[in-house]
Order: sequence, then structure tokens, then C-alpha cells
Amino acid sequence: MTDALYRNALPGVLSLHAYTPGMPIDELQRRLGIADVVKLASNENPLGPSPKVGVALAEAARLNLGLYPDGSGYKLKAKIAAYHGITPDRITLGNGSNDILEFLARIYAGPGRAVMFSDYAFAVYPLATMAQNAEAVVVPAYPADHPTMPYGHDLEAFTRILKTRSDVSLVFIANPNNPTGTWNTPQEIEAFLDSVPPHVVVALDEAYFDYQDVALRSNARVWLDRYPNLLVCRTFSKVYGIAGLRAGYALSDAKVADLLNRVRQPFNNNSLALVAAEAALDDQEHVRQSVELNSRERVRVGAELGKLGLRVLPSQANFLTVDFGRDAAPIHQGLLERGVIVRPMGSYGMPTFLRVSMGTEREDDRFLNSLREVLG
Repeated sequence: MTDALYRNALPGVLSLHAYTPGMPIDELQRRLGIADVVKLASNENPLGPSPKVGVALAEAARLNLGLYPDGSGYKLKAKIAAYHGITPDRITLGNGSNDILEFLARIYAGPGRAVMFSDYAFAVYPLATMAQNAEAVVVPAYPADHPTMPYGHDLEAFTRILKTRSDVSLVFIANPNNPTGTWNTPQEIEAFLDSVPPHVVVALDEAYFDYQDVALRSNARVWLDRYPNLLVCRTFSKVYGIAGLRAGYALSDAKVADLLNRVRQPFNNNSLALVAAEAALDDQEHVRQSVELNSRERVRVGAELGKLGLRVLPSQANFLTVDFGRDAAPIHQGLLERGVIVRPMGSYGMPTFLRVSMGTEREDDRFLNSLREVLG
């Protein structure tokens, strides 16, 4: 009977493999008995959340947690609206920005429809697509020998393919992209948006936006007024440092936000997540310090990896993706045995790569010294 229940699941779900998150510190400690572990696998902020978040959560301890949270997220939406200069009816809250991606697939994907995204893009895009029994249109990325953006999104190829596929209803673009760290210029994105039919929704996933150099950032807020089919995703899990509480949001046309809120669970953000996100957004000085640390370490660690003869993909995120030119699994294992957790890229079709999040200077030195030992 169990096999029959398994086989009776939707074909799209059966074709999937469960998302594999970065290994938690506790698991490595249990597995190898290592007390001092450095985790650089999940692109978390090494500074953690703003001190204001801790204060807000301490005050929130007086909340009656027997009551449901504010299902509308009124206060958080008001802060986000003021920050972006947008009306609250154009904001959708998510349990992390992943939640938003799932909403979009539930609304716009399904049998007979297709979802477009790049090769070597965020693993949730195919998961959300296939779970809806929609077709995944995977656009070839720039080749490995591309002179400026190897493995990056080729938006001209997106445009060419979109002209031949009338069944595409949703497009995912990650800028900067996870797991590669690559990015598209504002000019490239705007040119693509100009080419997209008005019925096709474009989700611009900007989870790593704050880590980009200011000169390279897109002003998607302006585009929202020009392209009603554009949706912009942001998260509090990265630069704001509250990944453990799960909060994200989308900016979009009010009609799209209305659809998103129809499928959103009524209380998808818990009371503590709402309070923490409000406090995090208020502390832009903490954001500045986090970005400054990341920018400095991204350059320094990248240079040290280059001295080891390793190829590092160009990155505007809070991680570096490193090509070892051979199966990286033994290198990953060697780092684990030294108490350093990084992310293997085999599940992304990049078996010779590891992705390392930027930590504090001490954490990054631990990674570099351990890597030198592993490489011999």
C-alpha cells in the first residue's frame, strides 16, 4: 500500500530530489566530535542580526504567544513601504523569500505551462516548478570560458527562447545569482524586461542585492512602475542576519500582490519574525557594517584563493564559488574533518566547485589555512 501511495503522487513531485541545505554545526559536531566548527556553507551574515533585533525580541517575550500573529503584517509592511517609497498594497510578506517563489509557482505554473530560469541558478526554482507539474525551461548559462561572466545568466538567450515559447508564464532571474555569485547589469535586465510579453511574470530575486557594489546595483523600484509584470523579491535572511526566523517580502503591482495574498497562508510570519524584521530594517548602520566586512573579505579571500592557483567565479554576493579543476568532494570532506563547513556544488551540476560564504576575518583565515592543509 505504501508503494501505491508513493506512485500516486504527482509526476512532477516524483521527479524531484529534496533540497539539501548546508550542514548545520551540530551535525558536524555529532558526526566527527569536533567542538570548534566554522560554518561557511549557507551564506549567513557572520555578524548575525542587529543588536536592535535582540532588544526587540527581548521586549517581544512579553507578547502573548498564545495569540496568532498579525496576519496582515501591518507594522512591517508600513516600514517596508516607507523604506522603498511604495504603497503597502504592493507588498507581500513571506516566510523567507522562498515563500514568495512558491506562491508565484502556485499562481502561474501548472500543467501545460512553463517556467524559465537559468542553468546553475537557485535550486528552489526547479523545485517550485516541478511541484506544480509545469515544464522547466532551463536556459543555458554563459559558458565556462566566458571572458567576464562564466556560468552567469545569459539574458539574450532568455529573450530568444521566450520568443519561441508561448507557454512560458513565469521567469525567475537571480541577481546576484546563487550559487555562482554572478550578476547582470541594469542595462541587461532592462533590455530583457522590454522584450517580455505583458502576460509573463518576471520574478527578480534580489536576495543578495545589498552585497553588490553600489555602482552595479539595479534600481528595480523604478522598474516596478514601468513593468506591471515585474516582481522583486527581498529577504531578511542575508544581510539583515535573521535567517533563523525566516522573513522575506515581495514588491509588485497591487494586482499581483492581491493574487499572492490569496494563496499565502494567513499567518505565514510568526510574531517574533515580524518584530525582528521591523527592528532589522531600522538599523541600516548594521547593514552598512555587514556589507563593508563582506566586501573586504570577498576581495581578500578571493586573492588568497588565486594564489593557490584556484579559479574563483566573479561574485557580487556574500560568497565565492571556487573551481578546483577536479572532483571537489574529497576537498569538501577534508575541510569537514578540520571543522570547516562549506557547500559542495555537485547537486548544481558543478562537481569540481565548492561555495564558501564570507565570514569574519578569523573564520575566513580558518578556512584558508584548512584548505592549504587539504591541498597539501
